[in-house]
Amino acid sequence: MEVQALSPEVIQDTETSIADDSIPAEAITSTFSSDCIDLISAPLSSRILSTSDEYFAAAPNLLTPTSPIRRQNHYVHTGAWFDGWETRRHNPSPYDWVIVKLGVASGIVRGVEIDTAFFDGNHAPEISVEGCFEIGDGADETVTMAKYASWRPLLGRRECGPSRRHGWIVHGETAPVTHARLLMWPDGGIARFRLYGVAVPVWPADREEEVELSAAVMGGVAVSCSDEHFGKRQNLLLPGRGKDMGDGWETRRSRGAGHVDWVVVRLGGRGVLSGVVVDTKDFRGNFPRGVRVEGGDFGDGEAGKWVEVLGERKVGPDGVWGWGVGEFGEGAVGRAFTHVRLVILPDGGVKRFRVFGVRA
Repeated sequence: MEVQALSPEVIQDTETSIADDSIPAEAITSTFSSDCIDLISAPLSSRILSTSDEYFAAAPNLLTPTSPIRRQNHYVHTGAWFDGWETRRHNPSPYDWVIVKLGVASGIVRGVEIDTAFFDGNHAPEISVEGCFEIGDGADETVTMAKYASWRPLLGRRECGPSRRHGWIVHGETAPVTHARLLMWPDGGIARFRLYGVAVPVWPADREEEVELSAAVMGGVAVSCSDEHFGKRQNLLLPGRGKDMGDGWETRRSRGAGHVDWVVVRLGGRGVLSGVVVDTKDFRGNFPRGVRVEGGDFGDGEAGKWVEVLGERKVGPDGVWGWGVGEFGEGAVGRAFTHVRLVILPDGGVKRFRVFGVRA
């Protein structure tokens, strides 16, 4: 591990006056959920590359997608157990730090969340966040070098309180980043670190090559839904099949006749669809009775209507169902869409929803 250093100029940059960019804890989720994803969420394969110290609690806990938990009066060799990242006391350097590789090829940052849940008396007093864009062979090793000098501020130095969520809007960012560095001034503990933004997809050179247009790593975002009481809609677009029922989308039980639930996905790019997949892995007694899929071509400020892509289809428990263009509605064949809506009948849980196609 190499010691990361800041120049006096950079330290001065981080000590800027606090702008009016903070978000009340209760508004953090609603502020970012319709337009952004967490670019450093562990299920996207984001990972910690290096850290100054993690004596009391390991830095990878920062990227856990679920809320922090507490194990009161539970002790390990180093002391009390905490669900987060915690460093030693009396840091001789100005700050502790952790370097994170984004879970997408690159992303444009729109916001930051720092959760100090259950850290009270040992929480981080202040934080700042930096980013860089570094690709190619050896990029991960390059950004962890002490002499690396291409970090740029994403969020200046901000105060943190004990055991609470803190959120800030990042203004004016248009350049993508591939890595982020969280600075904790001077030491302490943080439970979760979220970096909200928009993934910048890497499109194949051949425009006719099929891609997963809905994938989070390709810029797909689940922008709205009817309900997400038991499981969040953004889980639908994650890579892989997940580990249990907790990382899918699940709605409340419905009680009224004719009820349906739905989720709207903004595709990573406008495209012509070639196939859709619904995965109900782990949903065994709570899967939907059926599904249908609709598409829409909605430009900025442009009105449009939903078109049937796939009529009602039956699905079952803990399995994968896929349909190709041969089963699409006539109005959807060869037509370009920007959004897709998955409707489940009448309610239940879906692990993943995948939409394939080519760029329009």
